[in-house]
Amino acid sequence: HFQIIVSNSKMSTEEAAAADPAITELTDKIAQLGVSIAEAKKAKKPKEEWDPFLQEMLALKIEYKAKTGHEYGPKKEEKKPKGNDSQEASEKNKEKRAKKAAEKAAKEEKKRKQREERERIQREKLEKLKSAANEDWSHVFGDAPMIQSATKSEEGASKWTRIEALSKEMEGKKVLVRGFLHTARGVGKGAFVLVRSSLYTVQCVAFESKDIPSAMIKYMNGVPVESIVDVYGTLTVPANPVEGATQSQVEVQVEKFHCVHKATAAMPFQMEDACRPDLVKETDVGAYDHEANASAEGGRVGQETRLDHRWIDLRTPANQSIFRVQSMVCTLFREYLLSQNFMEIHTPKLLSGASEGGADVFTLDYFGKPACLSMSPQLHKQMAAACGGFERVFEIGPVFRAENSNTRRHLCEFTGLDLEMAIVEHYDEVLDVLGDLFVYIFDGLKEKCGPELQRVKDQHGFEDLKYLKKTLKIDYATGCKLLREAGVDQGDYDDLSTENEKKLGDIVKEKYDTDFFIMDKYPLDVRPFYTMPDPNNPKLSNSYDVFIRGQEILSGAQRVHEPALIEERAKTWGIDVETIASYVDSFRNGALPHGGGGIGLERVVMLYLGLPNIRKSSMFPRDPRRISP
Repeated sequence: HFQIIVSNSKMSTEEAAAADPAITELTDKIAQLGVSIAEAKKAKKPKEEWDPFLQEMLALKIEYKAKTGHEYGPKKEEKKPKGNDSQEASEKNKEKRAKKAAEKAAKEEKKRKQREERERIQREKLEKLKSAANEDWSHVFGDAPMIQSATKSEEGASKWTRIEALSKEMEGKKVLVRGFLHTARGVGKGAFVLVRSSLYTVQCVAFESKDIPSAMIKYMNGVPVESIVDVYGTLTVPANPVEGATQSQVEVQVEKFHCVHKATAAMPFQMEDACRPDLVKETDVGAYDHEANASAEGGRVGQETRLDHRWIDLRTPANQSIFRVQSMVCTLFREYLLSQNFMEIHTPKLLSGASEGGADVFTLDYFGKPACLSMSPQLHKQMAAACGGFERVFEIGPVFRAENSNTRRHLCEFTGLDLEMAIVEHYDEVLDVLGDLFVYIFDGLKEKCGPELQRVKDQHGFEDLKYLKKTLKIDYATGCKLLREAGVDQGDYDDLSTENEKKLGDIVKEKYDTDFFIMDKYPLDVRPFYTMPDPNNPKLSNSYDVFIRGQEILSGAQRVHEPALIEERAKTWGIDVETIASYVDSFRNGALPHGGGGIGLERVVMLYLGLPNIRKSSMFPRDPRRISP
């Protein structure tokens, strides 16, 4: 506790007050501040609350001394001599007393100098605080003006350094980074913020100093998470790696901190929750329950909640990685086919009839005429390759299926990777291209997407895909036989159920040590009307499926290129030939024997990454229950 007293070095308190009202005002203020400090300490309040009172009181005491010429406080009483020391003491005692007096005087002088030094520091601190309060710090921290492309610097975008490029080799360099504010925490008079750009994060640190005002620390800790920030500072190498940052070998010593765009809406979920590893491995087959997936346990975020706010969910490292892998699949698909003399084409998605003569199409009015969205580029890619003379074509484009299938592997709109090619003598020519194509894609993903694959593993966990350099090919009858040997009821001419496909995938992996294989010679009755029948067995067809982890990711076949046989097969399927007249007519003027297949991009990514739900590999999925955002 503070004892409040008034100095009486030359005159009493009352005399000083009467002589100078300013002194009275000073002593009253000091006394009031002392009472406030005492009460705060008695209430055990944190120092941060009463320290401003203490600083003000010390400043007033300095002012008091300057005006009165002596310290604020009671005058020290002079000790009365106990007797005539000069007469009683010996010369030896006199020397001792003199020595002690000298030591005491030295101590007092030291205390005086220390006191004056403290007073000097306090004055400088007060002056700095006053100066800082009046100084314009907008060039150091604060909300940046809205970027409206009003100005352009000479350096342009090159002023900024990508977070992924930050490394310990850049130690000591000045860097400017931009990203999402992932986390912010205050520690004493410092701020620690984590800034994120795509897959990468870096820790940025600032402490109060002559160049970093306390207001800046408060500002950094107060910016809402997920706001866009610019951070400028010196790149340093910490003594220990930074936990929780991808760029763990470095950190930015902040010199400037500006908010480019502030997040104003409340977060529907926390990013740290959205990034948590899966508790259990879900099944990747069967029905999908939208309501059951609206929430999740263990601090996780439900799939439907993620999709309702997909623009935020996409920011997680796992999702950033999934869609970079997806992009690379398209790139590698295109690269390989271009190297094999294929040409990319673009077919219409508005049709006058069902793409494959089926009923599961989205219908619409086309200027008073009935039309539908394409459920496959099948017919047009045949026209281009076999009838138009391009011979080898491929397309990457949207595919629409009006199937009310609420499963873990079906979508109403997905991206199709389609190819069609002329054959010379046997449709195995197509199978060879397909096998080599997928090996090229798998090899490329391993080579080019290492960091992305690891990020997905960190959250979702999956086993690396096993595949053979020479793709395994079995026929449908062999697949059925393997299932029967495992105790599964499966006829040679019966369609494979999803469960039996999964079981066959497990059997093939155990027997051949591969997650990827091709199965051909499917029963004719389970394939589209344009599929070429097997010349040796009328119940079979020259068709095939490609599997990853026991699920089909491509369906294809040699196509019928004889108009009469096309019409016969269409009638067998109950399709009105008039509705496909333009398709049939395209083969009446000469057509190359040909075959091809259609791949579902989202399903390839889902199965390659071992994801339990195709909605995780579709950026903005469309299923029977979802058509937004």
